[in-house]
Amino acid sequence: MQIHVLIIRLIDRFNKIRKSILRFLDAIGILAAFSGFFVLIYHVGFEHDLLHITGIHQLYNVILAVILISNLAGIGLKSWKSKALNLRIAELSLIPLILLLLDVRVGIPGILKPDSWFFILLNHNLFVYGIILFILVVETSTSTLRLSNRTANPALLFVGSFLLIIVFGAGLLLLPTATYNGLSITDAFFTSTSAVCVTGLIVFDTAKQFTPLGQAIILVLIQVGGLGIMTFTSFFGYFFKGGGSFGNEFLIKELINEEKLGEIFKTLLKIVTVTISIEAIGALIIYISVPRSLFVSQLDLMGFSVFHAVSAFCNAGFSTLSNGLYEPGFRYNYMLHYIIGFLIILGGIGFPIVLNFYRLLRHFISNSIRRITLHRKYVHVPNIINAGTRIAVITTAVLLATGFVFFLIAEYNHSLSGLSLQGKIAGAFFGSVTPRTAGFNTVDMMKVAPATILLYFLLMWIGASPASTGGGIKTTTFAMALMNVISIARGKDRIEVFGRQIPIESMRRASAVIFLSLLVIGIAVIILSVTEPGIELSRIVFEVISAYGTVGLSLGLTATLSTAGKWVIIVTMFLGRVGMLTILIGMFRKISSLRYQYPSENILIN
Repeated sequence: MQIHVLIIRLIDRFNKIRKSILRFLDAIGILAAFSGFFVLIYHVGFEHDLLHITGIHQLYNVILAVILISNLAGIGLKSWKSKALNLRIAELSLIPLILLLLDVRVGIPGILKPDSWFFILLNHNLFVYGIILFILVVETSTSTLRLSNRTANPALLFVGSFLLIIVFGAGLLLLPTATYNGLSITDAFFTSTSAVCVTGLIVFDTAKQFTPLGQAIILVLIQVGGLGIMTFTSFFGYFFKGGGSFGNEFLIKELINEEKLGEIFKTLLKIVTVTISIEAIGALIIYISVPRSLFVSQLDLMGFSVFHAVSAFCNAGFSTLSNGLYEPGFRYNYMLHYIIGFLIILGGIGFPIVLNFYRLLRHFISNSIRRITLHRKYVHVPNIINAGTRIAVITTAVLLATGFVFFLIAEYNHSLSGLSLQGKIAGAFFGSVTPRTAGFNTVDMMKVAPATILLYFLLMWIGASPASTGGGIKTTTFAMALMNVISIARGKDRIEVFGRQIPIESMRRASAVIFLSLLVIGIAVIILSVTEPGIELSRIVFEVISAYGTVGLSLGLTATLSTAGKWVIIVTMFLGRVGMLTILIGMFRKISSLRYQYPSENILIN
C-alpha cells in the first residue's frame, strides 16, 4: 500500500515538474517567435551593409535553433490527448522544415544538393520570413486562448485589441523603408488608425508616400482591422490547439455574436473562409477587368487587384491610385466600379447575414437533391432568415435604392455631367454605395452638389450592418428607431415586425448608440471648429461624420489639418470603429440584472 502511494506521489511530482517545464518552453517559444519577428522587422525595415546582413542571418539561425530545440522538448513532454493533436501536427510540421532550413543556412553536408530547386527555395529570404511569421502566428494564437478566460471583459478585450494593433501598425509605418520621405508620429498613428478602423482618410498619397513595403503593411492592417484581431487569433488558436476551454468559448461567443458555444470554431472558420474566398474572387475579377497596359508589370497588376479587393470588402477605401478610382485610365472603367461596389456591399452587409443566406442556400440545395433522388417532399426549416437579417437586408436595399435615385437626379448636371447614360448609372450606383462606410470615389468630390452632401451626412452616419467590416450606427439601429416612431404614432406599446416582438433591451441599446454617436460627432465638430479656424462648418461636419462612420470620403480637409485636428479625427475614427457604447459597457458594466423595482412614474416628453 505504501509503495502504491509512493508511486502516485512520484507521478504527481513528475506531472508538476513536466507542466513547469512546458510553461517554461512555452515562454521560450513565445520569446523566440517575437525575437525572430523583431529581427525580421529590423532586416526589412532598415538599410544595412554586408556586415549587418551577415549578423542578422546568424541571429535567424540562433532563433530557428532555439525554436527547434524547444519544439522537440515540448513534444516529448506533452500529454498525448486528442485535443492536442492539431498543435502537435503544427509543431511536427515545423521540425523538418527548420532542420532543412538550418541545413541550407549552416551547411550540414549530405542532405540537400546545392543546385536543387528545393535548396534554392529554402535559401531565399522570403522562405525564412514565412517560417518566422508562421511561428509567430502559432505562438500568439495559442497564447491568446491560454490568456483569455471567462472573467475577461469581452468589451475591453475588443477595444484593447484595436488599440494594440493601431500602436503596432504605427510603429511599422515609421520604419525608414516603409515610406519614401518619412512620417511623423502623428501621421503614422493617423494612417494606422485609418487602416485598422477601415476608414480610408489619408494625410498623404498612399501611392506616392508609401513604398511597396508600406502599402503591404497598410493592407495587413486593413485585413486585420476589418475582421478584428481577436477573430484571427481565436481562429488560429482553435486550429493549432485543437479547441479551447469553456472560458475561451464563452469569451469568443461574445466577440463574434455566436449563439451556440458548440458552433464557435465552425463560425470562425466560415468567417475566415468566406472573407478569403470573396476577396480572392474579387481580386481575380479586378485582375481581368483592368487593362495590363496601365501597369509596369504583371506583379504590379496583381498587387493592385489584391489591394483593392481587400480594401473594398473591408470597406476601407484605401487605394494605391493617387486620385482613387477617379484616376485617369480607371475613371471610365465601369466594370471595375461595379466590382468594387459589390465587394463593398458584401463586406458591409454583415457576416451573420451572409452565413444565414449560406445556410438557406445549403438547405435549398440539399432539399432539391432529396426531391430529385429520393422523391421526398420539401422540408421547411423555420427561422433560417431571422428578423434581424430581414431588417438589415431591407434597410440596406432601401438606402441603396434611395441613394441611387437621389444621386442620379441631383448629380446629373454636376459631378456626372459629361458622362454617357451608362456612366451616369454606374456613377449613381457607386455614389449610393460608397458613403455606406466605403470611402472610394469615382467622381470629383469637390463638384458634388450641396444636396448630395446633405444626403451623404445621413448615409455615412447610418453606415453598414452589424457584425460587418463597416462602421456607422448600423442599419438595424436606424431601422429600429424608425419603427419605434411608427409604433408610437400608431399607439402601440411595443415594436412588432415579421411576426416577432423586438425586446425593449434592443430598443434601449439603439437609443444609446444614436445618442452617443451624435454626442461624439458634436464634440469633435466643436473642437475642430476651434483648432481649424477659417474652415467652412459643412466641410468640418462632413469630415467628422466620415471619420466616425469609418467612411473615408473627404472634401479635401484631412490633408490640411493641424496636428491637434489630426488627433481629433484619430480619436473619432477609433470611437466610430469600436463604438462608444462598447467602451462604456467595458468600463461600467457591473450589474447584469437588478433584483428590485421602484414605482413607475411618467415623465413629460412633449
